[in-house]
Amino acid sequence: MSIWFKSYTLEDLLKEREKPTLATFLGMEFTELGSDFLKGTLPVNDKTRQIHGILHGGATCVLTETLGSVASLLIVNPETQRAVGSVIHTNHLRPVSSGLVTGICRPIHIGRSKHVWDIQVFSEENKLVARTELTCAVIEK
Repeated sequence: MSIWFKSYTLEDLLKEREKPTLATFLGMEFTELGSDFLKGTLPVNDKTRQIHGILHGGATCVLTETLGSVASLLIVNPETQRAVGSVIHTNHLRPVSSGLVTGICRPIHIGRSKHVWDIQVFSEENKLVARTELTCAVIEK
């Protein structure tokens, strides 16, 4: 059984790529939408690296907050509610200097006014790079 408000498809999310957002500027892409998870990638390149040549922690947070916030938006009624990130806690575990990182967002808690997400970020070698716990507040429009 799906956790989403309605039957969304990956194509519905790809339409969002046309909007000029920080995530699209950095090259983030949604890659998979399951019944209870959302997956996306972020390139590790000149836009997303910090001065030491590795993935910037802020870029990692852009990936994870975008995945969690969009997942929350997919749960609420878009006519009457919004979901916005309110708390983000990220542990950066391993440096990555090139390639793509992939984030996988799964729910920890889905309540009426709060959603909590576990988002794990992996390198192309499938090594855990970072882990985020994101809380989204559900608010009325």
